[in-house]
Amino acid sequence: MAVSKCPFSIAKTRPFQSFLLIAVGFAVFSASHAFAGATLDKVKRGGVLNCGVNTNTDDWSKDEPHGNLAAFEADICKAVAVAAAGSADKVKLVPFNDDDESAAGLRSRKIDLLALATPSITGSFAGFGFGPIVFYDAEGFLVPKRSGIATVSDLAGKKICFMGSTGPEENLKVYLRNKHVAYQPYPFEEQGEMEAAFYTTQCEVYAADITQLAVTRAKFRALAKNFVILPERVAEDPIAPAFRLDDPQWAAVVTWTINALIQAEEIGISRANLAASRASTDLAVQRLLGTQGHIGHALGLSDEWAARAIGAVGNYGEIFDRDLGAGSRLKLERGLNALWTKGGLLYAPPIR
Repeated sequence: MAVSKCPFSIAKTRPFQSFLLIAVGFAVFSASHAFAGATLDKVKRGGVLNCGVNTNTDDWSKDEPHGNLAAFEADICKAVAVAAAGSADKVKLVPFNDDDESAAGLRSRKIDLLALATPSITGSFAGFGFGPIVFYDAEGFLVPKRSGIATVSDLAGKKICFMGSTGPEENLKVYLRNKHVAYQPYPFEEQGEMEAAFYTTQCEVYAADITQLAVTRAKFRALAKNFVILPERVAEDPIAPAFRLDDPQWAAVVTWTINALIQAEEIGISRANLAASRASTDLAVQRLLGTQGHIGHALGLSDEWAARAIGAVGNYGEIFDRDLGAGSRLKLERGLNALWTKGGLLYAPPIR
């Protein structure tokens, strides 16, 4: 696989590390006073943001371990499109089957942004840049409540379904070996076959990324409440928006749009109170909503870029609840995806 030449090595990274990378690049960019980057110009002129999403069909999963997060991906794309071009109608979702296809689409400029990708040094997305992590996914276990399995130690002797010949399989082996849990491995080649085996109780435990577990659980419909995802996390697998590294301004637009959604939740700005918040005398609110400081100009955007994004999709908490959490069919708990002030990992640097 060809890798774009760049002076940076991109590893799985936390939001602050991503911010440092973008800040360095944007500082160089800003020094040149060239406030019209190629990607932002194209999006504004063409009136559309081509944003990649992974469709992740049931039988195509080895190269895309996360569950189908279509609504969440669409909101990430919409937020950036509204911030950049001013309208939620100016986004075109471009579907891909897996990581390799979506990476190729980003590299070939078929898309301007990939909504969700797993940052890596050696994988499909080596050589790309990443915005803040928007979801801390991880490998985990789905079990029927009636099984009595409550912790990983209860998996001893149980038959566990998982996708064979994959990185997650190796993670599973190492994790359970370190926990001294002997289990019965039941590998599969296709996602659909593995789900069928779990549905028909051929295996007692389903191992996959938590997002995939949530999608599988939701397919039980009314019976979904009879299944639980164990609290233990086998291996972290965070995901973030991805972009090419050849346009620092576009990288900054993507990064700060995500930061704005996170900060909006932290300081209490939502779609419902957005209009009323414009009268706030709080400096953080004023800067975020563009009533003070002309922050948007530094990005080549309107000063209302963040307010427009929040008005279109809500703050991060609203997005999570609607697309992944209690208001969605996936019913995922916030966990590590809560704000840092509430025991999670989500943090956004101040908008200033």
